[in-house]
Amino acid sequence: MSARSVVEHHIETINKIESDVNAFNLVTAEQALIDADEIDSKIASGETLGPLAGVPISVKDNLCTRGVETTCSSKILEGWKPPYNATVIEKLREAGAVIMGKTNLDEFAMGSSTENSAFGPTKNPHNLELVPGGSSGGSAAAVAAGFSPLALGSDTGGSIRQPAALCGVVGVKPTYGRVSRYGLIAFASSLDQVGPFANTVSDAALTLEVISGHDPRDSTSIPEKPLEISEVLNQGVDGMRIG
Repeated sequence: MSARSVVEHHIETINKIESDVNAFNLVTAEQALIDADEIDSKIASGETLGPLAGVPISVKDNLCTRGVETTCSSKILEGWKPPYNATVIEKLREAGAVIMGKTNLDEFAMGSSTENSAFGPTKNPHNLELVPGGSSGGSAAAVAAGFSPLALGSDTGGSIRQPAALCGVVGVKPTYGRVSRYGLIAFASSLDQVGPFANTVSDAALTLEVISGHDPRDSTSIPEKPLEISEVLNQGVDGMRIG
């Protein structure tokens, strides 16, 4: 199975039902195929690949993507193309992930249902009459609908955790300072964190490993190396205590 065939499959899924779900503000299908072809070329030439090589991922539209429209689901920023990438975007690309597009959110992340977007509400893929939660509802819906197996969101007061629960996927708000916020358009700087959505705990853990680590461009970033948690997932919880 090639990276291109994987990306093509997810584009087909988006084309079939995205008009009903409205998870995306922008689908970057053309660039995704170019990136997938680059991964396939690296495989053919025997180059070392990153841990997310060829894996489709969707990113919340409050994370800056160089040369790609970033709107925060607001008409105020419609058409704005940042001149730089958020640190988490740089880390995803270094790991070989293929970005499928920018996902819908409550305008400037101020909401909990993804109904308050200038570009229309996102629907819950499991029941289009229900909300997906928010404010990262587009990212949660993208994973739940099969548009991508991974997504990034941001969480201030529940904006990853709540839509993950409502859409039946895994969502993680990391410890404050574990993941760089450089390039995240802030809501509340003392609370905002970037984190992953996935279908499984192991996939969420791997994504969190990729995006974590110290970033001198974020003054709240803690001086710690990237997380290494995948290897301990199967150790069980015997002897552990909460509280």
